[in-house]
Amino acid sequence: MRIAAAQILSGRDPADNLRLVRESAEEAATRGARIVVLPEATMRAFGAGRLDEVAEPLEGPWASEVAAIAREYGVVVVVGMFTPGQGGRVRNTLLVTGPAGGDAAGGPDRDLHLGYDKIHLFDAFGFAESDTVEPGDSTRVVTVDGVGIGLSVCYDIRFPGQYRALAAEGARVTICAASWGPGPGKVDQWRLLARARALDATTFLVAVGQADPEAEGVEVRRGAPTGVGHSVLVGPDGTVREEAGPGAELVVFEIDDDEVAVIREKIPVLANGRITEESAAEESAPEESVAEESAAEVVR
Repeated sequence: MRIAAAQILSGRDPADNLRLVRESAEEAATRGARIVVLPEATMRAFGAGRLDEVAEPLEGPWASEVAAIAREYGVVVVVGMFTPGQGGRVRNTLLVTGPAGGDAAGGPDRDLHLGYDKIHLFDAFGFAESDTVEPGDSTRVVTVDGVGIGLSVCYDIRFPGQYRALAAEGARVTICAASWGPGPGKVDQWRLLARARALDATTFLVAVGQADPEAEGVEVRRGAPTGVGHSVLVGPDGTVREEAGPGAELVVFEIDDDEVAVIREKIPVLANGRITEESAAEESAPEESVAEESAAEVVR
C-alpha cells in the first residue's frame, strides 16, 4: 500500500485550503498512492481565526467537496477539519472519505465518509485547545483494501493506550494527523513519540504534520500550534523508514502491512501485555473507591 503524506501549510480561508486538498490528491494519485493524508487543521489553520465560524457537519459543503475530490482521483482522503460541538465549541475532526475497496473478509467495495473526533485536547505548553474544542469519546479504525487503519490526531500521540486500543481493534497502520506546536526540542519529541507509539502497538505509524511556517516564509500568530513539518513513516519495529523536511512537500510512503505480522511474532507485546492503563489506575485508587466501583458494577 502507498500512503501519501501531504505536508501542507494551511491558512485562514477554507476555500483556498480546499485547493490544497485537490492539488495533494491529484499528485498523490499520479504517484500511485491509495491514501492521501493531510494535516490536522487543514480546513483552517490554528491561530488564523475563529474555528466556530468555519465548522460544518460531515454532510456540509466543505466535506462534501473533499468527498468529490477523493472520488474524482480514486483515492481515500484523510484530512483535518472542524465540526460543530456543544456550547459554542467545535470538534477537531479527522475526515476519512473516498473509495475504500473491500473489507478484510473480502466483501464488496465500499465508500467511506466518516470522521474521528480528537480525544486528547492540547492543553499544554501554554495553549488551551479545550477553550474552543470539545473532546471526542471513541477510537476509530477504518478498513481500506482490507487493511485496518487506526486514526489519531496530534496530541493523541502522547497517550500510548489509544494506540494499543487501535491495534486491538484491528489496526495494522495508524495515522496521526497533526499541527505540531513549535519550540525547543519539539521536532525531537515528535519523532520520538512516533517511534514509541509504533513500538507500543507494533503497527506502521504514518505521522503527517503541517509544514513549518518559518520554512515557508509565512508569519503566524505566536503561541498557536502551527506546525514543524517532519512528517514521518515509522515501521512496526520502531525504525524511521522515511522522513520529510520542514517545508511543504508530498512524500509517498511504501508500506507492506504483512511486516506487521512478522514483527508481532518476534515482539508480541500486545499478546504479552498484562497491566493496562485502566487497571493500573484502578490499582492506585483508594480501597473505598475500588469497593464502590465494584458495587456499582454489580448494580449495572
